[in-house]
Amino acid sequence: EVYFKNLSKQKQKEVMEKNGNNHKLRVCVATCNRADYSKLAPIMFGIKAEPQFFELDVVVLGSHLIDDYGNTYRMIEQDDFDIHTRLHTIVRGEDEAAMVESVGLALVKLPDVLNRLKPDIMIVHGDRFDALALATSAALMNIRILHIEGGEVSGTIDDSIRHAITKLAHYHVCCTRSAEQHLIAMCEDHDRILLAGCPSYDKLLSAKNKDYMGIIRIWLGEDVKIRDYIVALQHPVTTDIKHSIKMFELTLDALISFNKRTLVLFPNVDAGSKEMVRVMRKKGIEHHPNFRAVKHVPFDQFIQLVAHAGCMIGNSSCGVREVGAFGTPVINLGTRQTGRETGENVLHVRDADTQDKILHALQLQFGKQYPCSKIYGDGNAVPRILKFLKSIDLKEPLQKKFCFPPVKDNISQDIDHILETQSALAVDLGGTNLRVAIVSMKGEIVKKYTQLNPKTYEDRLQLILKMCVEAASEAVNVNCRILGVG
Repeated sequence: EVYFKNLSKQKQKEVMEKNGNNHKLRVCVATCNRADYSKLAPIMFGIKAEPQFFELDVVVLGSHLIDDYGNTYRMIEQDDFDIHTRLHTIVRGEDEAAMVESVGLALVKLPDVLNRLKPDIMIVHGDRFDALALATSAALMNIRILHIEGGEVSGTIDDSIRHAITKLAHYHVCCTRSAEQHLIAMCEDHDRILLAGCPSYDKLLSAKNKDYMGIIRIWLGEDVKIRDYIVALQHPVTTDIKHSIKMFELTLDALISFNKRTLVLFPNVDAGSKEMVRVMRKKGIEHHPNFRAVKHVPFDQFIQLVAHAGCMIGNSSCGVREVGAFGTPVINLGTRQTGRETGENVLHVRDADTQDKILHALQLQFGKQYPCSKIYGDGNAVPRILKFLKSIDLKEPLQKKFCFPPVKDNISQDIDHILETQSALAVDLGGTNLRVAIVSMKGEIVKKYTQLNPKTYEDRLQLILKMCVEAASEAVNVNCRILGVG
């Protein structure tokens, strides 16, 4: 990083050319939903700002293109990015089978897009099933993959998907020191891992919107005060859908009882989300005077809403990651984020049989202010990532090399090993003749040499040495390796 920082633009270009990047690096950024776009957008802005080094292609798929989830592709257009391709890949149903079918549909559609784009590298974010389809397609089509947020630990199927993408990816950008260590423990090449921090923190830590009250009033009403409202964002847990729906029901009951103005965001497109929306409607959340239920909030405005909230509640990764940058109190529900690194602003409610436990957590957390946390970034991730991209050597072999720890020799057989260990020289010091033979491990004579025995000791010794040298030399021609004299 320091090396690149001290280079002029011309010198950086020379380094790229030395690494085989004598043309602009063609980067494909694929975004699937509102959450991953908040992490990818800062990188996209950085790439777009350096057209002398990069060409950017944007591919949009997943829930971005669904009306029920806010048609969030529009915010990409509002950010003035040209969308090269839109792929409708979500099979509706919001159950386990629909998730699998969505991955399959994406795998069917992506090869044609990647064949047309022919990117040098594809940037994939996170742990969503859409991202797994992206990484699988790129890996099978010999396209280099840069994975953002690998090495982290959370819960549900997301962990498995994230680690699967790690194994497919060629380069890794991680957000914390622990994530970096996890990647190394997973046998990833340390030279291809960049500890950069989370790209969204570049925007979080520089967010200075003086009109935050205007944003709060737009989404929560004219009479709302700072630190006197709640932001709720809860998603289904795909490995235990029934329990996560029950916990969502208890959360809504607790929020109704707590009697504070609450902004509720609709859940993501995971299996179980349809049932969660039914629970919201059954309890009349969309028409309750204390609640505002919305499908999507633009990220810039969402930052201001959580930064000035009295509390955030749910199981979104945003609560345990981004919200820590503002010191806003967070109540993390259930197991979806188990294992995430968190700041002291997070209070975990691992399980709840009644609404009382959640209500008590709200009473403890609401209105507090914690120190700001920078566990996930210091606001300089994007410059590091751009320098990392420029340093990639396109001449390097595409095949990944894993840094496995040393293990015992295997016990499988090898013909050279057999030939090297199953032959010996045998010498017979008989009275009339001297005999030297190459003898196999089974005791069979491979080749034999015979000479009359000299009369003196010195002559006999010289002849033995001469015959052994000849036999050893000949052994090479008959694929034998002499290990000793017997």
